[in-house]
Parts: sequence; structure tokens; C-alpha cells
Amino acid sequence: MLDYDKEADAYDATRGGELRAAAAADAVLSLVPPDTTRLLDVACGTGIVTRRLAAARPALRVTGADLTYGMARMAALRLPGAIVLADGRRLPFPDGAFDAVTGVWLLHLLDGSGDVRAVVAECARVLRPGGVYVTTVDKAAAHDVGSDIDAVLAPRPRRPAQDATDAVTCYAVARGLEPAGQARFTGLGQGRSPRSTVADLRRGWFTRVPPDHPLAARFAARLGALPDQDRPRPDPVFTVLAFRKPG
Repeated sequence: MLDYDKEADAYDATRGGELRAAAAADAVLSLVPPDTTRLLDVACGTGIVTRRLAAARPALRVTGADLTYGMARMAALRLPGAIVLADGRRLPFPDGAFDAVTGVWLLHLLDGSGDVRAVVAECARVLRPGGVYVTTVDKAAAHDVGSDIDAVLAPRPRRPAQDATDAVTCYAVARGLEPAGQARFTGLGQGRSPRSTVADLRRGWFTRVPPDHPLAARFAARLGALPDQDRPRPDPVFTVLAFRKPG
């Protein structure tokens, strides 16, 4: 996994920036009831999405939580007094403290199903009866847009998808949550070009292909032979699921 303390300063610029954040926030809010007053954004990162959730609904009291100091520091600049350092597997809030809990691009980062179950369980615990849990799913699959870059990278070893829709739904239902809808949004500015993908390889973004591994060099050579080195291929389209806590 990347060191998100080190990534914090450059994170937004390398992940689509404000355009992607706006699309993500709109999708999330489309699944959050309009009468929601207390929202927790788990793994809020730099707060670029969290701030938009708060700005879109002035009556909404938003709290952001992130495990890494570098990310939380950035988020606190955007939402002073509303950010806490916290592990999503052990949230420092009482049962039923929030009307909505959101998690954008978290579950795919976790090491195994045990951690995913723990995060989903905690989100369900701090959710009041009648509240909603909203989370992104299938992130890695969304990045495979069928481009020539994807064809080059197809043989690479991959981490198991911890955020697969079926698995996340199973974990949520096991905690008493009910499916309550879904939304999709385009990851604006995230379409890969061959040159940017080579840079990602060298930075270690492909976690099962370390930068110094011979496989990384072979992929880089094949990517370097593709046409239109700086032309981004299509942007990924992400999926967001909502679950409601009965009551």
C-alpha cells in the first residue's frame, strides 16, 4: 500500500482534483436523504470530497475521519474543527451517533476481508436506525476501460478485490443493513495515458508489481511503444452503493 502520509500533498492533483471530487460528492449525496443532519465521512483523505458534502447542504453537520496524519492535516485545512484521526475499524464514536456514514475509496485499500468486515461493522454500529451507509465498490474493475493500456497490463498479478459488490453487500447485510440503492459517477481526469501509467509503475502504484521488479520494466517498455503517449484513455466510471439501517 502507498504511504498516504507522503502522498498527501500531491494526492488531489494526481487523482482528478476538484472535478472528480465534485462528481463523487454529487453521487454520494444522491443516496443520502435530504433530512440528514449528521454525517461521518470515513477515510476522508484530504477532505476534498468531504468539504463538498458539507458545502452542498449547509444544514448538514459533517465530520471527517482519517487514519493518516498527513491526510487529516490537509482535510483540517478545508474543514477546521471537523476532522479527527481515527481508524475505520475502531471508530471513536458511540452507537447511533450519525444519520449517514460515507466511505469513498476506502474498502479497496484494506488488506483482507477481515478488515473490510470490521469497517462495515463499525459504520453500521455508529449509524442510527433509519440512517444510511454509502460506500464506493469495485474500484479496480472500474479502471479497466478496455483500452490498449489495459491490454498491456492484463497479465499483471492483482490483489484480490476487497471491495467487490457481492462481498460488501454480504458484509452489510450480516450487520443488519439493507440495500438501498446505487449511483455511478465518472472519475473525471483519471483516464490513463501510456506515459502516466509508466510513471505510476515507477512510483509503485501497482502494488503487486514493485518498481524494481523485472516485470515492471517489461510493462514499461510495452507501454512506451503504444501510440499517443500523452493522450488520456477514457475515464473510469465508479459505483457507489447505499445501505439502510432499519428502524
